[in-house]
Amino acid sequence: MRYYCTAEDGKRRLIAREADEAYDLTAARPSVTAFDDLAHVADVASETVDEVARRLVEEAASVSVPDETAAAIPLDVDEVWAAGVTYEISEQAREAESGMPEMYLNVYEADRPEIFFKATPSRVVGPGEAVGIRGDSKWDVPEPELGIVLHNGDIVGYTVGNDVSSRSIEGENPLYLPQAKVYDRACSLGPCVATPDAVGDPHDLKMTMTIDRDGERLYEEGTSTGEMVRTCEELVSYLTKHNTVPETAVLLTGTSLVPEEEFTLEAGDQVDIDIERVGHLSNPVTTV
Repeated sequence: MRYYCTAEDGKRRLIAREADEAYDLTAARPSVTAFDDLAHVADVASETVDEVARRLVEEAASVSVPDETAAAIPLDVDEVWAAGVTYEISEQAREAESGMPEMYLNVYEADRPEIFFKATPSRVVGPGEAVGIRGDSKWDVPEPELGIVLHNGDIVGYTVGNDVSSRSIEGENPLYLPQAKVYDRACSLGPCVATPDAVGDPHDLKMTMTIDRDGERLYEEGTSTGEMVRTCEELVSYLTKHNTVPETAVLLTGTSLVPEEEFTLEAGDQVDIDIERVGHLSNPVTTV
């Protein structure tokens, strides 16, 4: 199943979607208003999220399939982490921007992946909300990524993520990575959480990204998560090794869609990311 949050009259509701049918789980259980509520119940019951949801569906009202571009962020995430240099094109791009290119090749080929902190809840936006580019940055790009949703360190689903980044700041000095990655509105997630049963093989998903400005399409490319040199399980194992993650976390798995070097995001741009069997995440851009 895929799980969406909607917000009407200031109240969130969790919607479960299977094929072309959708059900209001909050109507069946008012305390269940986001995906992490459902994941918590499933953990206590030693069941899968979908097993718990199917019982609730029996009591839930049928509703319209949510509009992915207007859905709310589907979960209350405690932390967002990210993996870097997991695709060859990402390694090449970061070599091109940096004065110390050899370090990125070393990470790409190393046993240990690059794992870094990305966002606190206040820095995360949902579908339709504006992602941010820094006012002190000259070169900014979106990074479309498959996001792994974790509950107490276990994989319970997948979402779409946009790891917006300042390439000029990181390129100036790799030690500036936190400033290039962590700032207001630096991350978007959504439009839903798709469970492992809905996704199937997370390493065989088509991914596309488009960027539009003033009605003109500036970028349109596609790729596959099959190009990732590491597995989701491997990345999660390094995130959770000697590191206690909170109950609800998301780990972004890296990008293989990188605009040309002369491109930089501007306020007013529109970024759309689609991942097969997961969802379509759409965000405008603003300067922060």
